[in-house]
Amino acid sequence: MVAELPQAVRGFSTTFFTMFRKVNTEQYPEDKDKYPPKPAFHGRHQLNRHPDGLEKCVGCELCAWACPADAIYVEGADNEEGERHSPGERYGAVYQINYLRCILCGLCIEACPTRALTMTNEYELADNSREKLIYEKEDLLAPLMPGMVDAPHAMVAGTTAKDYYEGKVTGATPAQEEEVAAREAAEAAKQQVRVEAEQNQAADAEASEEAAINVAREHAANDEDEALAAVAADQGKGGAQ
Repeated sequence: MVAELPQAVRGFSTTFFTMFRKVNTEQYPEDKDKYPPKPAFHGRHQLNRHPDGLEKCVGCELCAWACPADAIYVEGADNEEGERHSPGERYGAVYQINYLRCILCGLCIEACPTRALTMTNEYELADNSREKLIYEKEDLLAPLMPGMVDAPHAMVAGTTAKDYYEGKVTGATPAQEEEVAAREAAEAAKQQVRVEAEQNQAADAEASEEAAINVAREHAANDEDEALAAVAADQGKGGAQ
């Protein structure tokens, strides 16, 4: 009998009977931990690293070409000796995702040839300004895990890019750790020199300002003495008359 009813009536019957069912309200964000996203949910993107800390992204820009919303911007650059960010010839120097445009479709991760770009389960992407929703490379890079050292640094000695992609590299070597430690020490020394130079510059500026104020005070005192002397001279002339 129900099958004989018009389709519109059958559709409204579903709405009508739903009105008498108990409403199941999930309290968000108070109880969000009770309802985690499904494992297959596509949320915020992540730029992955190799086990020694080098970046998997080679700056090929295929993800940007695959994006139907034009939400991804990539600039590739060549790896240089002493400034290696990835095992390949190039790396992603600039990587941006505009989450005002992104529709979380996942086409970008399908296009990535090195599995550098994946999507996490993080779904809380709302913010209070448009600028904060444009994620830079630093916002997207995966955190350093145990056994990794931050790029740039050399590849594991005796390996090729193919060895990295085949999973033969399992972690950073002592040589890589020493290289990164030396670089960080040099950067810290340069930063200390810059801070001292800024402090000296500020001290010199303060001293120059103080000297200028003292000169101005001396000039003002001299002008005041000359004015008082002129007034006294005028009064002396008036008394003589």
